[in-house]
Amino acid sequence: MTSPTDVLAAVPYLVGFHPNASLIVVGLARGQAKMVARWSLPFPPGTLDGMSLLFDREGITEIVVVGYGPGDLVTPAVDEARRLAAKHGVHVGEALRAHEGRYWSYICDLTTCCPAEGTPYDLTTSQIAAEATVRGLVALPNREALERTLAPVTGPVRMAMRRATAEAIADFQRRIMSATDLTDFTEQFIAEALARVRSALETHSAGGRLTDTEAAKLGLDLAIMRVRDEAWTLMDDSHALLWKDLTRRLEPRFTPPAASLLAMASWRSGNSVQATIALERALTTDPSYSMANLLMHALQNLLSPTLLQDRLPTPAELDKTMGPISAQWLLPLINLLDEEDDPPPPLE
Repeated sequence: MTSPTDVLAAVPYLVGFHPNASLIVVGLARGQAKMVARWSLPFPPGTLDGMSLLFDREGITEIVVVGYGPGDLVTPAVDEARRLAAKHGVHVGEALRAHEGRYWSYICDLTTCCPAEGTPYDLTTSQIAAEATVRGLVALPNREALERTLAPVTGPVRMAMRRATAEAIADFQRRIMSATDLTDFTEQFIAEALARVRSALETHSAGGRLTDTEAAKLGLDLAIMRVRDEAWTLMDDSHALLWKDLTRRLEPRFTPPAASLLAMASWRSGNSVQATIALERALTTDPSYSMANLLMHALQNLLSPTLLQDRLPTPAELDKTMGPISAQWLLPLINLLDEEDDPPPPLE
């Protein structure tokens, strides 16, 4: 990036969409981008304090700051970012405000290149967009467009999943009602559920997609913490496609586990924006869902997913920690069966 226009052309591809009313901070170490963070504007004082640890952890030596919106909205946030950088000896390579096709630099005060009325810019004149596209990066029009990529499916697909879910629930209820020993039933169901998790991961790794019946059954399975944690311990960046598919297809009450797993996979791969949107989906359905709350805390405090590297338990360690299988393990699932989802959205 050799100019303000290059910076402004790169940001949408770094965050996945064209920002509005936002502050973006790109952290660099030896000229290479090590972190990209975005905040909605306005935000309260102290919001950026989490960057302090990030500067040290990632060895950040320089930042580029870009604010989107009118001056009264952007300037206080940019000033806070610059103060924090100065406090930690981090160089501010550029600090820009972009609004309605013009940009202003907080670093340059020469009227010959940075006039008071702002400098018009055209993102199509930068090679950045072309290079980003070649590398497979996408910049959606806005955050709402990115949110729609994780929105629940509608129309015939939703109706088919609703039928498949009803059938999966009826099958589970029939089996548990006919069980003579709940512990034996639980052991058998957990074994089948763990096998379905591994089978689903293999199917998606091979480029396949779960049927409605398979997806509905897995949605029920993931309500059980031990089953969800199996998927967590086996986590790989490539698993995001499976969890994204389930986040969109599952009935809302069964969404939080899949959305949290999507957030985990997205966070690991550096896609914190998708991770945040996935967690918002989970917490909208269940504000108390602990895994989603823990991951949201990590994202809001700019923690690195490398903190979990080699720290996730193995399935065997999960078994040891959780102890013998008990019928109580099924309670989260049983409780969900009594809930009702909202009517399906209209056909599109």
